[in-house]
Amino acid sequence: MNIQEILHHKKTSHRNLIRPLAIGGVIVLFVCTFALGFQIGISANQSRGSEITLEKETKEGKLLKTPKEKPSFLHKDVDFNLLWEVWNRAKKDAFVKDTPDTKLFYGALSGVISALDDPYSVFFDPDTAKKFKESLSGTFDGIGAEIGIKDSQLIIVTPLDNSPAKAAGIRAGDRILAIDKRPTNGMAVDHAVSIIRGKKGTQVTLTIYHEGAKKEEDISITRNKIEIASVTWKTPDEKGIATIKVSHFNEDTEKKFGQAVKEILAKKPKGLILDLRNNPGGYLNAAVSMSGYWIDGNVVVSQQFSDSHKEDLRSFGKARLADVSTVVLINEGSASASEIVAGALQDYKKAHLVGKKTFGKGSVQDLSTLKDGSAIKLTIAKWFTPLGRSIDKEGITPDTVVEMKLEDYETKKDPQLDKAREILLK
Repeated sequence: MNIQEILHHKKTSHRNLIRPLAIGGVIVLFVCTFALGFQIGISANQSRGSEITLEKETKEGKLLKTPKEKPSFLHKDVDFNLLWEVWNRAKKDAFVKDTPDTKLFYGALSGVISALDDPYSVFFDPDTAKKFKESLSGTFDGIGAEIGIKDSQLIIVTPLDNSPAKAAGIRAGDRILAIDKRPTNGMAVDHAVSIIRGKKGTQVTLTIYHEGAKKEEDISITRNKIEIASVTWKTPDEKGIATIKVSHFNEDTEKKFGQAVKEILAKKPKGLILDLRNNPGGYLNAAVSMSGYWIDGNVVVSQQFSDSHKEDLRSFGKARLADVSTVVLINEGSASASEIVAGALQDYKKAHLVGKKTFGKGSVQDLSTLKDGSAIKLTIAKWFTPLGRSIDKEGITPDTVVEMKLEDYETKKDPQLDKAREILLK
């Protein structure tokens, strides 16, 4: 779910942000993690602390001994002897033999991050880290959906347009009760992703509960290659209403959005609909750049860090859409970067928001690649709108609430889009 997140490249200045917002925390089921505010440092992050030394080789595998000195940053009650004791017991006495040392080692590291009780903080072993980074390119194999955790339940953050998931009837907000008959109770997002993701042509079955349905249902989905078109648009129609749909905030979003605006403004629109529904997030700089088409030089989003210091990210550009009447469409599948844009335009009264309350993914994750190719995605900050509203777990509430009912999906009606047009034509 990688509802994906924001990236901060450690080799650049803090202003050079490449942060996929995703998700999210949310994880991309095509599959990876949601781009929901996370900062990525691709450079190797050399771990400090005591080194693990090998004591001897046994038939059961490698045994470890305690470091000579306890790292200075550890609390006095932390006894690393227990770690080595558990390791050695697992190698010597466990009924299950021949477990690779790397599997035990990465399992221990994963446990450290899992103990933070933060669904968006994750340890990736080298193979998973590689797949995660590949998914950021915008092309991969999977079902084309993003998942996250809400109220301790795995849910669909959003199915992507033209994806196997959407074609199979998966909708934003669906609860994932089981994956290939395996119950998801207590299942971590990254583990769910590893099960759901697979090669093109293979199948996975999700046990899904749709909101308002009488019972759950099993939905089989054939995996395929997923390609994300981050921006699509329609120039003004006969009523003068133009539409821009942003499905993700990817590497090409800024360029494509600029192209869309140029073509639309050339036709002198009466109004603009910015469709951010089911957009799980992406790169933070793309969200800040997009906001700059309405907001000139003002704060788009504030980041509050654990040490209480705050950083304001400001828009840039010429605010070319500042005088164009705008309606923004949002729903429960709008997360991370989408919430930043929607919240900023709402705070400055630059747009009227229509739809349903957004997902509420308002935290920043830092992705550090370690020297062996593994990686840590760690929550380091929270997001707030220009007026100080918290996005995390709160979401953005639309100015006009419009539901999408089950029959609307079945009959392919769009009352949210209809309401947006009604508002602009008044």
